[in-house]
Amino acid sequence: MLVPEPGAGNKRRASFAEEWRVLRAVARADGSVGRILDGHFNGVERLSVLAPEPLRSRELAAVASGRLRLGVWGADPIPGEGTPARLVKTNGRYSLEGVKTFCSGATGLDRALVAVRAPAGEPAGSPLLAYVDLSEGVEIDDGWFKASGMRASESHRVVFEGAAVLAVLGEPGELVREPYFGRDAIRTAVTWAGIADSAVEGALGILAAKSAGREPNDLASLAAGRMLASRGTIDRWLEHAASFVDTNPEASTAHFSTQLRESIAAAARDILDVAARAVGSHPFATASDLDRARRDLELFLLQHRLEPALARVGKRAIEERRART
Repeated sequence: MLVPEPGAGNKRRASFAEEWRVLRAVARADGSVGRILDGHFNGVERLSVLAPEPLRSRELAAVASGRLRLGVWGADPIPGEGTPARLVKTNGRYSLEGVKTFCSGATGLDRALVAVRAPAGEPAGSPLLAYVDLSEGVEIDDGWFKASGMRASESHRVVFEGAAVLAVLGEPGELVREPYFGRDAIRTAVTWAGIADSAVEGALGILAAKSAGREPNDLASLAAGRMLASRGTIDRWLEHAASFVDTNPEASTAHFSTQLRESIAAAARDILDVAARAVGSHPFATASDLDRARRDLELFLLQHRLEPALARVGKRAIEERRART
């Protein structure tokens, strides 16, 4: 379990390797549920390291008993979708007003860690991280998310109308602080991996059915081999990441988390492409498991733009090389 043992500070009950194994298995069974669990794990880790007492202990106990489900909501609305969420201070207490989008698990969560703007009149700066009670003062626009992919993730537009802020966690820019932001990113990649597993298994099942009673042909066998090679790439990256963070729990993963996500995303796209060309149109016309995995993964990958982060990595490498010449 992700929640620390009572009285043990932030000591984990389970390794990151075990946590990510469970998350990947859940995402393989249902990518949308994996996405919600991914956010819950992110939220619990932040709560455990940032929340003040006695709020921390009370909330973690409720999480451990299954009474609280958490999420992390960071996306702001685009123009025309509403005013970005902002803290409002009244009589020394904070509440939340405004809009967030892509709020995964919106209809089923009890708390959310929300990236928000400072109260009006205060200096603008990096987003603050508000821990919000979702029981009142929240309107869910469940008609906003219309995609066929990740449909069950309930990633709706949420309008806050005075929702109670239980605490403001950490400092401005807290959401992107290491080592936690890198681990958030790796959990997302673990969820991609689970959906990619579903695509591989779906494709292999179709290819096996097509070759019933005879040897698989060379093209089907080549496709299967390529998918397994791509899945092996995913496996090795996640094994490396789990080994690193379990050995160095306070260390940043920023030096490899971008490359990890890019490599896993590329391997996942290769799996989808090879699978589609190998099985043909029938599984996608008849709503197979492979069809769902493809719709889920293609949309999910689009939600995380890696190009700016990759460009920063590349720029740094060029500048370091230039400095040595």
